[in-house]
Amino acid sequence: MKEDISTLPLWLLVLLCILVLLQGAWLFRNARSRDLGKMAWFWGLWGSISLPVPLLLYWLIVIRRDYRKN
Repeated sequence: MKEDISTLPLWLLVLLCILVLLQGAWLFRNARSRDLGKMAWFWGLWGSISLPVPLLLYWLIVIRRDYRKN
């Protein structure tokens, strides 16, 4: 049976919205602290529209690269 977003409980929708916004804010702040320049905006905006793909790709592309340098 296929469910659409209108059948989800309100508390779950609110929780998902909060998680997506927190993810976008965290990605933006972390990218700025790593001096990624304009890419910080990209990560923040992308993180604010979907969950969890931007976070996983950020880890693979940015964070793992920094650990490999050390």
